[in-house]
Amino acid sequence: MTTDDLRVGDTERDAVATALHDHFAQGRLDRGELEERLDGVLSAKTTGDLRRLVADLPGPNGLPEPEFPFRAVFGPLGGREMQHAMRQAMRTQARAQRDLHRGFRHGRPHHHRQRAVFPLLALMFAALLWTAGIGAAFAAVFTIALVAWTGRAFVHARRRHGSQRV
Repeated sequence: MTTDDLRVGDTERDAVATALHDHFAQGRLDRGELEERLDGVLSAKTTGDLRRLVADLPGPNGLPEPEFPFRAVFGPLGGREMQHAMRQAMRTQARAQRDLHRGFRHGRPHHHRQRAVFPLLALMFAALLWTAGIGAAFAAVFTIALVAWTGRAFVHARRRHGSQRV
């Protein structure tokens, strides 16, 4: 059974009659055509009968828009099956992004050496604080941290640039 075979009620008939009046007000129909089509609306029994009365008029025509035929386009992946497949794909993508963020590459963890930079800088600061004073301690630790950070950024940029080569 198609949607054109479905029976219509007063609500659908009223919506099409209102649309016909709007088209008459816009000059698309004359008085005789309007009365003829309104008689057809009152005697319409199915959606197909109403659709034939407004087929030559642009929208809106008072009829509900046809639903998108998922099964006709996607075959067996229509409706719930399509939603399930989309959810599975999104979960797989989220898992891959999470693993990449955690350092996994191609299913294997990518280990980084742990660097004890902060404890070394703290020791250096304490030693310089007792020997050279607070100003020299801050200046030395800041300079060393800045050089280390710049070097690390340079190495990271070189690695990234090298991995993007084709």
